[in-house]
Formats: sequence, C-alpha cells, structure tokens
Amino acid sequence: MLTLFARLRPAWLRQTPRCLLCHGEGGDLPICADCETELPWLAGHCVNCALPLPTSGLPCGDCLKRPPPFERVEAPWRYGFPVDSLITRFKHQARWPLGRLLGELLAQHLEQAFNDGLPRPDVLLPVPLAARRLRQRGFNQAQMLARWLGDTLGIPVQADWLRRVEDGPPQQHLDAAARRRNLRRAFALDAGVNVRGLHLAVVDDVLTTGTTAHVLARALKRAGAARVDVYCLARTPKPGDT
Repeated sequence: MLTLFARLRPAWLRQTPRCLLCHGEGGDLPICADCETELPWLAGHCVNCALPLPTSGLPCGDCLKRPPPFERVEAPWRYGFPVDSLITRFKHQARWPLGRLLGELLAQHLEQAFNDGLPRPDVLLPVPLAARRLRQRGFNQAQMLARWLGDTLGIPVQADWLRRVEDGPPQQHLDAAARRRNLRRAFALDAGVNVRGLHLAVVDDVLTTGTTAHVLARALKRAGAARVDVYCLARTPKPGDT
C-alpha cells in the first residue's frame, strides 16, 4: 500500500530518479539514502525554540528567562553543511528543485511530529518579504515552502495575511540587538483578517536569533491567535557552538 506521502508526492519528483546531491540513484525523493543520512539532522534541542542542545525535552536558558510568544519551533536540521549550501542556492540562486526537496523532507518531518502528538495548525502563514526585496529576488522562498507544505499536508495557506510594511537591511548582516530594532515595526496583519482562536504556524527557511519569529508570534497573539508555532528548514546553533 502506498504511504500518504508517496500518494501525495508531486509528479515531477516521481520522475526524478537521480539524487540531487551526489547524482546517484535516488529513492522516493530525488535524494539517495546515503546523502539523506548525512544531512545535519537536529538531535538534542530546546523544547521551545529548537536551539541545538546536548539533550532534548528541556528549554534553553534564553527561553527560561524570556519565554517566547510561540509555542514550538519545528526544524528537521541544524544549519550546517550541506543544508546551509542547499538553502543558499534555493534562496539566492533560484534553485527551486533544491528548495522543493527540502520542503518535501520538512513535510515528512512534520507529518511524523503530528503523528507523535504535535497539534496540526489551522493555517500556514509564510513570513512576508518587503516589496523591494521581492522584486529583486523574484520570489518569496518562505511562501514557496508554505505552498509545498500546504499541498502535501493538506493545510490551508494564507500568503496575504501578514505584510512587511517596513524594509530595513537584511537580517543576516545584523547582530541580535540590531535585528530587534530592524523588525520593531516591520510587520502588520492585513486589515480585516480575523485570527482569533486560530492555531497558526509561521513558515520560514532558517531560524537564527528568532527575532522574526518573536515579532510575528507576538503580533498574532495580540490579535487573538490561540497558538503560534514556527516551521522552518533549519535552526542555527549559538555562535561558537560546533
């Protein structure tokens, strides 16, 4: 009997027998078993923000001191080679097949988490891009990930509920304090959108300091959301951690 994932797998993936990483023979997805095993799977991590830790099931020090407005971050990988390179090529070089592969693996991770008791959200919300950056890049990688997740998992996606209303410098060039200042008034909920009582999941590519997730989750909670989770491809460790 075909699994749920096999039945929902996009046709272009069923027709791609070669591994996108080593070009060897792939499996159900265009990645071979050896390459999939060698991905930097996230093992021990914070139960709230998914920060890599020696053990699982406990909050990190930052979440203990300052509980986040989101309930849980779900990320299959630590941000390291080759996932960091794959995300960069997807995001900045428009290598969409690589992004699609990562998105389908994230969908598998989430389906397993749902089976293990993680509540399934009502709606997926991609992190919005500012209009200028969207014109430059030509696509929003978070929106593409959300669409792929929504199609595979059967969860509605609302790409227009969140808006980027201020465009500061790119977050990856800023430290934690500058990231908070940069995003203080960057996002808004679209007029007329009612999120009261909903369980929402914000979708992004990478969680670094968590500033974007904090800002969006706080805004959604203030608007009446019952629960906010964060789904992303990878979680960065603290600077200096290996």
